[in-house]
Amino acid sequence: MTTVKVRRAAPPAPVIARRSLAGLVPAVLWGGAVAVLALWWADTASVVGTAGRLTGAGRIAGLLCGYACAVLVGLMARVPPLERRIGSDRVARWHAMAGRYTICLLVAHVALILAGYAAQDRASLWRETINVVLNYPDMLKATAGTVILLAVGVTSVRAARRRTSHEFWYYVHLLTYAAVFLAFFHQVTLGEEFNGKPVATAFWYALYLGVASLVLWFRVLVPVRLNRRHRLRVDSVHEEARGVYSVVVRGRRLDELGARPGQFFRWRFLCDGMRWASTPYSLSAPPRPDLLRITVKAIGDHSAAVALLRPGTRVWAEGPYGSLTADRATSHRSLLIAAGSGVTPLRTLFETLPGEVALLYRAHCAEDLALGGELEEIARRRGARVLYALNGPGGERPHLTAEWLRTTFPGLPGHDVYVCGPHGFARDVYEALRAAGVPDRRIHHESFEL
Repeated sequence: MTTVKVRRAAPPAPVIARRSLAGLVPAVLWGGAVAVLALWWADTASVVGTAGRLTGAGRIAGLLCGYACAVLVGLMARVPPLERRIGSDRVARWHAMAGRYTICLLVAHVALILAGYAAQDRASLWRETINVVLNYPDMLKATAGTVILLAVGVTSVRAARRRTSHEFWYYVHLLTYAAVFLAFFHQVTLGEEFNGKPVATAFWYALYLGVASLVLWFRVLVPVRLNRRHRLRVDSVHEEARGVYSVVVRGRRLDELGARPGQFFRWRFLCDGMRWASTPYSLSAPPRPDLLRITVKAIGDHSAAVALLRPGTRVWAEGPYGSLTADRATSHRSLLIAAGSGVTPLRTLFETLPGEVALLYRAHCAEDLALGGELEEIARRRGARVLYALNGPGGERPHLTAEWLRTTFPGLPGHDVYVCGPHGFARDVYEALRAAGVPDRRIHHESFEL
């Protein structure tokens, strides 16, 4: 490891900790699920016999599945208070969890309803399935929606995602909107909780129209306004390290975006092979009124194509998103721990966080250190420390143990620690920090491994 030490700047006043909605939002969502169950309870006088129990359970699963679909889409709407105050990574995990609930409830609804109808009609399950799909109102659309949702669920399984490109997963995931739209109509047409019940029907329409409005506003209208107003174009592309490139984007009045060090945008470069995928990349330098910069490691089709971008290429951006900012700080001392491309948001915080700051950068070898020269310059300018954790001559990995961290960073439990890197690395560092005595509330990280 190599250490750069220079004088330290005097720490400013402690930063006030951010307020979080992380506890309130799940409580509201679970409260909505209870309200949905109340619809079934109010409409059901009694449950009799095997057929009644099966169809009753199927109705409950269907109602909860319909509600989960609305929640699923709402969490995809990129609502700023969620994305910026709670954190995009946590919202993404909630979305993934809602997706798993939705698929399980969908399968349960289909299986239980068909079994119940078959028992009621004394027919085979196959015959009853054909009858329901072909003869019940809006069931062909619902069947199409079901197939799409199952396809989205399969491609979202971690093992499947590792074998497919981000672009393919992204395109399939967008079909969730079509699936929810197709499945909605059979809910209000066939749902006994809504037939002849204007209050319940109005509630269901309000739920879906409200979620649709969030998507329309934050995923369509707001990005259109942003890009028409700021006119983003590629200014230049620079190689930073082996397979790592920085893209400088120029635009108008970019200070009005409100972007902060540590945040990211979702980028779409309007050129062949890149215009149809929106990919998140963090800012790798503090934003300027006319320039933004991202630094990208080539690990997929989209990121590899970044090196081929030409000046003048139009850029479509959405954001800023993310809560890995100075708002999380509770102390005047900070430790930043980065690995791989996780150094990009931490590089901006290294330059801008107030107080005493140190950066630990994990990489395989010196050739993989992106932005190393900038980090050294920032360290000299503000009196900070940069430490590199590199593999040994034989390829052996350094062990960032709790004991090593305590020894290297005196007073570690009193630091705010920002962690950004691959999921396994972030998990190991988190466990070492907790073993070193750092409170959970002072460990700040964003991870999109679902």
